[in-house]
Amino acid sequence: MQRFWDGARSEELDGAWRILLDNRPVRIPGGAELRLPNPRLAEAVAEEWRGAAGGRKGGKTSYADLPLTRIAGTGQVRIAPDPEPMVLELTRYGETDLLCYRAETPAELAARQAAAWQPWLDWAAARHGARLLPTTGVMHVSQPVDALAALAAALARIGPYGLAALGIAVPALGSLVLGLALAERVLPAEQAHGLASLDETFQEEFWGTDEEALARRRRIGEDIAVAARFLELLHA
Repeated sequence: MQRFWDGARSEELDGAWRILLDNRPVRIPGGAELRLPNPRLAEAVAEEWRGAAGGRKGGKTSYADLPLTRIAGTGQVRIAPDPEPMVLELTRYGETDLLCYRAETPAELAARQAAAWQPWLDWAAARHGARLLPTTGVMHVSQPVDALAALAAALARIGPYGLAALGIAVPALGSLVLGLALAERVLPAEQAHGLASLDETFQEEFWGTDEEALARRRRIGEDIAVAARFLELLHA
């Protein structure tokens, strides 16, 4: 789209915040105004619009350049009317959580996985009553029904905007446990990315860096960082 506005600002209206481009509200698919739950998140979204197209009126931009806006719009349009489908979708990641699938060999990798990943499975058990079972190899392990129910309950408490951010972070991490730790701000984005990339970085120690794989990991890291920033602003 072409930038038609000079400035962008946030404004409170009826207990929520909207974004005005000059004096025109940002609208989401379906025509409703974008509404944000707190002033800090609203100001960050307004800053995205101020910087769009390099800050030049008439320049080209797209929603890909407005990641916080996209997450907020997803939460408002797709999730808020009925959060349950997203809760169920994310809970499925708990059924195959990355942290539960450990290498059998080499022994050094298995030891690193156990040392790095098990504390977060223990955290999920202590924090949410969700004790997931680790296994070795590639064979599927069925997770306890009560553990998955506890994870679903934790997701249901997050709200539609937080679920929208986790809809990016959890697939990027391959782990619902790491996603919940990110949402609760007990795990920084960079550390979460490192945990999710442990196998890949271990292999690079022996075989060297593949530029394509490195570029992919950077893109994933950027997605995780944006989702984490959104979650931090959401709970500010």
